[in-house]
Amino acid sequence: MPKKKKKVNLDLANIAPRELRLGSIISWDGSASDLAELSNYELRSRKRRGCGKSCGPGERGCRLAELDMPFNQQTMCSQSIVACQIGNITDCILIEHSPIGCSSYHPHFDFAYKVGLVRRGKEPKSIQIVSTNLLESDMVFGASDKLRRSIMDAHQRFEPKAIFISMSCSTAIIGEDIGSIAAEMEKKLGLPVVPLFCEGFRSKHWSSGFDISQHGVVRQIVRKTRKKQKDLLNIVALWGTDYFTEMLAPLGLRVNYMIDMASFDELAQASEAAATATFCHTLGSYMATALEEEFGVPQIDAPQPYGISSTDEWLRAVAKAVGKEGEIDGFIENEHKRILPQIKKLKKQLKGVKGFVSTGSSFAHAMIEVLRELGVTVDGSLVFHHDPVYDAGYENQNTLKHLVDNYGDIPYFSVSRTQQYQFYGLLNRVNPDFIIIRHNGVAPLAAKLGIPSFAMGDEHFPLGYDGIVRMGEALVGILARKKFNNVLKRHVELPYTPWWLSQEDPFLIARQPEILENAPLSPCAIAQREYIREGASSR
Repeated sequence: MPKKKKKVNLDLANIAPRELRLGSIISWDGSASDLAELSNYELRSRKRRGCGKSCGPGERGCRLAELDMPFNQQTMCSQSIVACQIGNITDCILIEHSPIGCSSYHPHFDFAYKVGLVRRGKEPKSIQIVSTNLLESDMVFGASDKLRRSIMDAHQRFEPKAIFISMSCSTAIIGEDIGSIAAEMEKKLGLPVVPLFCEGFRSKHWSSGFDISQHGVVRQIVRKTRKKQKDLLNIVALWGTDYFTEMLAPLGLRVNYMIDMASFDELAQASEAAATATFCHTLGSYMATALEEEFGVPQIDAPQPYGISSTDEWLRAVAKAVGKEGEIDGFIENEHKRILPQIKKLKKQLKGVKGFVSTGSSFAHAMIEVLRELGVTVDGSLVFHHDPVYDAGYENQNTLKHLVDNYGDIPYFSVSRTQQYQFYGLLNRVNPDFIIIRHNGVAPLAAKLGIPSFAMGDEHFPLGYDGIVRMGEALVGILARKKFNNVLKRHVELPYTPWWLSQEDPFLIARQPEILENAPLSPCAIAQREYIREGASSR
């Protein structure tokens, strides 16, 4: 029998970005059911999704058509995601081989790191990142020696258990060979030195940074051992509160969180766990697949644990993975009896309320399921990108299809990278009473429209049975302050022309790019154009 081809290749230091590996897209507009149907792959083998119907002979991956936006107003990059992942390992160091401008987001990451440590019961401290601070001369003459000195300085000052190096656009442009330098310094120092090829222009969406971080950890940090800890469950997560320990207590399981707030030893023992799960398939699918293929650690084949039925399925799948199927049904039954009266009460309070979700892709699907459990109407959602399939290819990871099949369609389901100029139109066509948002740079625009925001800083907040109740109670509180947003709405102006605000299609300039030639400009844009012209004429 031929050996099954692996989906993750740890022999390579580099990995393909999501748009090439998974067919991910960053711009789309339609209904959730339409996108689910277009992303529906034929079953090539049992419980696995493979090549889509639109693929021809010899072709690989998805062929989803996406809208071609002529510009981006704001976004993040893969290197930023690497910083907020690897920089959060408690006893390792990330060296950003880049100009200092690439570190401008670190105050935010530092705050999130400190809060995350407190949530996990660990001592707060500063984020574990240093920069080589490339200058113009480094761009001309190269900076390999500067990187070597930075590695030595980091080793002497911090005594880390591992050193990671992240590539930037600048170092990629001048051809810095961080892979060879990492191998050279690893031999010299006697500890893992891990290159991460995450230059921003490598991928059109920041989520590739999760995969790059996880690839480096699994490839060079995780122990190659046959030893097993039967009561240990890997959870791939961000900064969220430790609600998983309480959920898994009836099964006698310990939680091993990865990557954020983890130590070197906690990451190293990932190969010894009984199974791997995640709060969000967008974030955790690559690492779970790598651990499954390389170390035989199975990943939990179930929907994400949000909403009643999905939490039921998730808990039963975990119990099955650790050989404790008979120990969970009684717990699930008791939990239903405990929370259903609370959910019934919250449904009365939230009757007639309309919500809008703007988060990462599979996390948004989960949030909509929780909202609909609470009786909240959701007619629109914005996800920051869409993965038609995840690395493992398990059917239960098709979270968009799970949402549509079990909770109904979303008429206005959009994919876009936090573009504020589109947000007015996206909200205006569904007129929600509140929004749930992550990457909340666009939240102020909602506030100016009189719409309060629930900034989901703790991504574990809606998790499990209690998460539904937590979510409902928080929404009741958020809606109580709607008066403030209505007052704000009366006293602020939006920075867009009446022409743009009158457009019904937020993706108009993608569908009709020629319209930009004749569109009226705002006073700010006119002034900027004249300034540019004056500068050109003076030269």
